[in-house]
Amino acid sequence: MYVVINGGGKIGEYLATKLLGNRHEVAIIEQSAKKIDHLALALPAKALMIHGDGCDSAFQADAGTDKADIFVATTGLDDVNLVSCEIASLVFGVPRTIARVNNPKNERIFRRIGIEAVSSTSVITRLIENEAVGGAVHAIMTLTQGDLVVTEVNIPQQAGTVKDADKERVGKRVADISLPEGSLLVAVGQGESLEIVKGSTVLYPGDAVICISKEGLETAVRDVLLNL
Repeated sequence: MYVVINGGGKIGEYLATKLLGNRHEVAIIEQSAKKIDHLALALPAKALMIHGDGCDSAFQADAGTDKADIFVATTGLDDVNLVSCEIASLVFGVPRTIARVNNPKNERIFRRIGIEAVSSTSVITRLIENEAVGGAVHAIMTLTQGDLVVTEVNIPQQAGTVKDADKERVGKRVADISLPEGSLLVAVGQGESLEIVKGSTVLYPGDAVICISKEGLETAVRDVLLNL
């Protein structure tokens, strides 16, 4: 997977280190020459580093944004993260953009235009790693109080069976699902409808399930729901 990161500060460096350690390809765009020099020493030689403005399409082109699977903006400025993600999406057609949001009040703006907004470095890292294993789960926001994460999980088509006789889908009741302590299913999207989850709610293959959990439990929740 190829990931372009705008911002070579501590968060960008941490994210690049994790991704490179898991054999992903990474390019970093950074304006500060001092930070570029540091990254050149701190990161493996295979990391591509671009000295320039991530809000300039020319520098995004140098970083190979047109072939990126994910574009991540990690700077300390929300407006920079917003603009760079928009350029990546609209100019280069990157299918997925993720932005660090420094002011929680801005999260709604980011999500409204299709940018995944998160405020935790660890969540950004898991967000990308989950994409690498199939894209079946992604954090859609981080709650600023209590380190809670709102996560969406798509139940795979093979999770359940179809009766040959009447072609009725067979799912599983929420009350019969053992989730990790500290996680809760709150809503499910079935077709074009979205409803609040109750114990009697049945999850079917293809459903999109919204879960609230303590930060760090996203992978455990995913494993449960992908293996119903």
